[in-house]
Amino acid sequence: MMIASVLHLGRADVKALNIKDKDEGSYRLHLAVYQLFDDVRTEEEKQKSVPSGFLYVDKGGDFFGRKILMLSNRMPNKPKYGKLSDEPKIISEKFLSYKHYRFEVIMNPTKRESGGGKLNPLRTREDIARWFVEKAPQWGFEVKPEHIAVGNVSVKRFEKEGRTVTQAQAQILGQLTVIDKEKFIQSFKQGIGRGRSFGCGLLQIVPI
Repeated sequence: MMIASVLHLGRADVKALNIKDKDEGSYRLHLAVYQLFDDVRTEEEKQKSVPSGFLYVDKGGDFFGRKILMLSNRMPNKPKYGKLSDEPKIISEKFLSYKHYRFEVIMNPTKRESGGGKLNPLRTREDIARWFVEKAPQWGFEVKPEHIAVGNVSVKRFEKEGRTVTQAQAQILGQLTVIDKEKFIQSFKQGIGRGRSFGCGLLQIVPI
């Protein structure tokens, strides 16, 4: 069972959590979301990168507050700050049975240097679009180059447990066609790409 829910943070909540649009706000938002879910993984599972069972994406906000969309395999706890949407939505099997979807996703687009070297962020919209089209089949779907657009591209830097984390982020939108239903469903449930613990990889989809 997968559950879609929304965390609404009012102005006072955003201020209390010290969440800003600056880079360091990314980590504080990460902590706020992670506190909503009991950690059900063992230390061994964490070392093996077993998925946490939930994903989130920051949908931004305005003067009045901020909205965070979440997808999880269990109900979130009552938040200390903000409030959850009144009726979390259970994702039906039918919703994941279509062939074509419109999609939006925040990705951490990186490419490893030849010879197994370090990961480098992709910087241009053209490179990011090409990378996503090439990667899509491993996630169970395909995207035509003419059916993809890259929106905001940014780099986040913040401190986590005494070390600096740098994460490239890109908003990608378009249309996809499912080519492997089992892989696609797994991708929807577990997220795609890197950086999922910091708001990347949640496929926001609408059937066409």
